[in-house]
Amino acid sequence: MSMELRMLLAIVLSFLIFFLYQVLFVKEVPVPKKELASEGKAVEEGAPAEAEAVKVLDEEPLVEQRDAKEEERPGRIITVSTPLYVAEVAERGGGFKSFKLKAYKESLAPDSPMRDLVRLARGQDCTPRMSFSGKGLAGLGEALFTAGTDTDMVDVSDQDKALSLTWTSPDGVSIVKTYSFSPKTYEMGLEIKVRNLSSSPIEENLILSLREIKDTGGSKYVFSGPAALINGELEEIETKKIEKKDSYTGRIGWVAIEDQYFASAIIPEKAEEASLKLSLGAKNVVDSAYVDPAGPVSVKTERTYKYRLYFGPKSLKDLGSAGPALRRILDFGFFDIIAKPLLHGMNFVHRYVPNYGIAIILMTILVKVLFWPLSNKSYKSMGQMKRLQPKMAEIRAKYKNDKKMMNQELMNLYKVYKVNPLGGCLPMVMQIPVFFAFYKMLYQAIELRHAPFFLWVNDLAAPDRLFDLGVKIPMMEPPYGIPVLTLIMGASMFLQQKMTPPPGDPTQAKMMMFMPVFFTFIFINFPSGLVLYWLVNNVLSMAQQYYINKKMA
Repeated sequence: MSMELRMLLAIVLSFLIFFLYQVLFVKEVPVPKKELASEGKAVEEGAPAEAEAVKVLDEEPLVEQRDAKEEERPGRIITVSTPLYVAEVAERGGGFKSFKLKAYKESLAPDSPMRDLVRLARGQDCTPRMSFSGKGLAGLGEALFTAGTDTDMVDVSDQDKALSLTWTSPDGVSIVKTYSFSPKTYEMGLEIKVRNLSSSPIEENLILSLREIKDTGGSKYVFSGPAALINGELEEIETKKIEKKDSYTGRIGWVAIEDQYFASAIIPEKAEEASLKLSLGAKNVVDSAYVDPAGPVSVKTERTYKYRLYFGPKSLKDLGSAGPALRRILDFGFFDIIAKPLLHGMNFVHRYVPNYGIAIILMTILVKVLFWPLSNKSYKSMGQMKRLQPKMAEIRAKYKNDKKMMNQELMNLYKVYKVNPLGGCLPMVMQIPVFFAFYKMLYQAIELRHAPFFLWVNDLAAPDRLFDLGVKIPMMEPPYGIPVLTLIMGASMFLQQKMTPPPGDPTQAKMMMFMPVFFTFIFINFPSGLVLYWLVNNVLSMAQQYYINKKMA
């Protein structure tokens, strides 16, 4: 097998391995289980962090328990409106019933509703939910809180505002949850005060959990589900793995539930040794729970727990407002080191050219300029190879029955004329990491979600389709239409192939001619932004190759 054929097969195998990796490979970093250092220990006086979190009360514990039957009332829904979102806070449970983002729609339809980050049954469920481990304060998740406002609408359009909800158990444990909202960010504050005037201490750990119906309609190439930053490493847990391992311990920076473009996260005040508990309940509800490592709440004490919440898009700018650690949730995998600069560059260009399609074109030109010197050498090598075709044909005809001698004579020919037989393949090989980085970036960049280019290309994050044929087409993901941009890209690859000197081996020549067809089928379901990048790259490569060939003629 010649070196040219080996290189061709290596390129094809690189793409095949990449797609198999996307579907089959799951990164799983084992985290050793260990007991929480604070679990079951009394409050140590003199510890600075504990002194701030725990307050001694002068009031006496309740001797007689109150009537356990709570006042029968439906519970109000408090609507919080900011320039970025509209959130519904339920008194029943004390969490969000809905969290709708004003800048993002569910689909491209003109009457599409705002994107709701709370995907739960419309019953009495909400997120985040609060509880205690074990049997401590059972039923707290469904408790009926009382909002500290008489109005059902909180307007957060010009300054920060807070919303408090209070609940008291029959035996004298009071809980006050205070949400802090800002008009400028998707980040919120959450302070929980547990005031224990019962006759016994609360030994259990507080648990704050995110709940969401398992995402079944997301991209199969991008992770969706529970995630956490544990010991400085991003941990993404597929829901099908929860039955095998539902508990993680370590230094937890945040816990979250994410999909392709959005995330909901709980960020503790400081990263410390804690636990993450996962469960998959009825109706495919995923529960991702942060088990706070703080000590017990003794009798006649009040303990304060502080968190930050993030409900919003997986945008580098917006995630950064919640701290650099949360930006880790936007992960491009192995190609992150290339994808992140590409994303920053694309967003920078978009500031001045308000069309992401044009921004992709300009970024492609920039990448082509960076590779220009290397490509020049490669195209010159291809031109020299084209001149050697007659001599190579003579050698192959002369030694057609002796492959070893044929290859030896061909290598001698390359040495005499100082030609690198692999020089023509080098540009494509060098572009593979950039291609994969573009692939990962364009699949996850929320900036491209529903971003139009021109004519029928109205979503650069989705495959391009002209018309909706309404008929299922093999190998094509819905909607079923004509992939015009992809077909043009395939045609450009065919023309580029025609400009490239054909291999002397007929088998290799047939394989090379098949490559445009192979790539066209692969790109049918790729985001139109990625197809646009590859098309523009092909056109620029043909122009450069034409220039070099004309110069060498």
